[in-house]
Amino acid sequence: MSPKTPRAPWQIGLLVIVAVGGVLAGSLLGRQWLAAGRVGAKPVTRAAAVYDTPRPLPDFRLTDEAGREVTARTLRGRWTFLFFGYTHCPDVCPATLAQLAEVGRALTDLPGPAQPAVYLVSVDPARDTAESLATYVHYFNPGFHALAGAPAAVEAFTRALGIAVIVRRDGGAEYTVDHTAAILLVDPNGAVAAVFPAPHVVATIAADYRLIVASRPDVRVR
Repeated sequence: MSPKTPRAPWQIGLLVIVAVGGVLAGSLLGRQWLAAGRVGAKPVTRAAAVYDTPRPLPDFRLTDEAGREVTARTLRGRWTFLFFGYTHCPDVCPATLAQLAEVGRALTDLPGPAQPAVYLVSVDPARDTAESLATYVHYFNPGFHALAGAPAAVEAFTRALGIAVIVRRDGGAEYTVDHTAAILLVDPNGAVAAVFPAPHVVATIAADYRLIVASRPDVRVR
C-alpha cells in the first residue's frame, strides 16, 4: 500500500473551518429547539424562573370571592397564576391584574383548558371581604378569582411560599401593605412550576407561559 499524500495547509484550514461551523450551527439549532418549547425539556424562558422540579403547594384552606372553600386540591387540573395583593393597593396590584388580563387575551388561541386561571391572594385580611374582592378582581376580568382567610391562615400560606408581607402604619387608622410582587405559576398537578419576578411585561409572560406549558406533557388539564 502506498503512503497517503499529506494534506496541504489550505486543506487542513478548510476542514477546521467546516468543523467549527458545524459545531456552531448545531449549538444554534439546539438553542432554537429549546426556545421553541421542546416537549419534555426545561424551556429557555425570557423572564420566568422555572423550577427543575415543581414545588408542591403547601396545605392551605382559604375562601374565594364567592365564599367557597379553596385548598391545594382545588387548584389541580388547570394552570393557575397566583398573585398576592389587596384591594387598597395604590399601584402594583391594579397594574399587575391589568397585565394578567392582557396576558389572558394574548392566550385565547390556546385550547380552553390550557388557558390559565388567575387568583389574587389577599394579604390584607382585615379589610378585604369576599364582596370587595369580588368587585375588585372582576373589574379586571369577570373570570378572575380572589382568595382570603383568617390572618393566621394567610400568614402561613405566604410564609410557606416565600412571599414577604409587611404592614406599614402611619400612626393612624390607615395603613399600606408591602408585599412580594412576583407572580407564581401553579401547574395542574398543584405545584409551583415557575416564578415571574417584577417588573412584568405582558408579551414576555405570555410567551414564557406557552413555552412552559409546551414543555410539560406530564400534566393533565381538565
